[in-house]
Amino acid sequence: MYEVIKKLEISAAHRLNLSYESKCANLHGHNWKVTVYLKSETLNSDGMIMDFSEIKRKIEGRFDHKVLNDEIDFNPTAENLAKFICDELKPYCYRVEVEESENNKAVYYV
Repeated sequence: MYEVIKKLEISAAHRLNLSYESKCANLHGHNWKVTVYLKSETLNSDGMIMDFSEIKRKIEGRFDHKVLNDEIDFNPTAENLAKFICDELKPYCYRVEVEESENNKAVYYV
């Protein structure tokens, strides 16, 4: 089994649509730290699961210096973002960690 782990940092803003009153309903930003975990029993013809630059393009390229609410059609919580990123890296991704601030991390895994 092969495994690839890629860490990224994304500067992005969001506002949350919540069922309760919260300052997070206002537009605000984070320096998100994202760690993705990919695994495969085989490698592609280049000897990789997925090129690190392709992972970066799919995630950082889509979200860095953006307003997440403008890029996705769901409530951009850390949990929802983690699942979305994992789905974007199918079929190899099995775990994504999204840290929106120190001591606040969401993890999605299959």
